[in-house]
Amino acid sequence: MSKVHVKTGDTVVVISGKDKGKKGKVLAVSPKEGKIIVEKINMVSKHVKPRKMGEQGGIIKAEGAFYASKAQVYCSRCKKPTRVAHKINDKGDKTRVCAKCGEKL
Repeated sequence: MSKVHVKTGDTVVVISGKDKGKKGKVLAVSPKEGKIIVEKINMVSKHVKPRKMGEQGGIIKAEGAFYASKAQVYCSRCKKPTRVAHKINDKGDKTRVCAKCGEKL
């Protein structure tokens, strides 16, 4: 997979899995794997070893990556998850818009 429908900074809604229905902001996108990392979604426990003298180690909670196909972009105007459509203006610039209402994403 080389292209992902979401970008860093988008607000997405999880459409399947344990976090279904939750909303969050995309922190990172990995097009090569087809995965994304979303704020406060898919929290996993990481065992961290202290690297420097006096640094604290232990178990921390961090966001885990999941497949981008499990998330849809959230439209602030519709207040619903939606697909991304593309619109070309007079100058020939391509913009991402909501497929349901046409609002710019």
